[in-house]
Amino acid sequence: MNRSARVALMIGGLALGLATPALAQTATANLAVSASVSNNCSITTSAVAFGAYDPVVTNATTPLDSNGAVIVTCTKGAGTRIDLGLGSNASGSTRRMAGGAEFLTYEIYTDSPGGTVWGSGATGRSITAAPSKAPRSFTVYGRVPAGQDVSATTYNDTVVATINF
Repeated sequence: MNRSARVALMIGGLALGLATPALAQTATANLAVSASVSNNCSITTSAVAFGAYDPVVTNATTPLDSNGAVIVTCTKGAGTRIDLGLGSNASGSTRRMAGGAEFLTYEIYTDSPGGTVWGSGATGRSITAAPSKAPRSFTVYGRVPAGQDVSATTYNDTVVATINF
């Protein structure tokens, strides 16, 4: 046999040896796949920035109002109540911004300035369960009462916002 014939015979034999054999039978099994989703929420805020309070003219008889927001993002079906603490400078149940040794009182409301006080627990803001994972924004209405006798300085406070889920 010549060399070309031997090479062709070897390649043909090799091709037959590599061919996939036909399968006559099969077997099956079920593969279980699972995941769990836990209730979860995140919370952010946008500040209630009152701006300038003028105790002598503008705010001698007119309160100073401003708005902010609490933004919550929850797992679908989660979220029941948003609580706002009394702030870092509270005296009893009175919210106060500190300006050195002096204080400027204010309040935060759920529905309108001077409306329903937004607190925590029973006075927290009840919310419906999240219809989706999309962020939801809740307006924070703030009011600094008129007629306060305070010094000229910058007043600040920090209120802790909590989402219950």
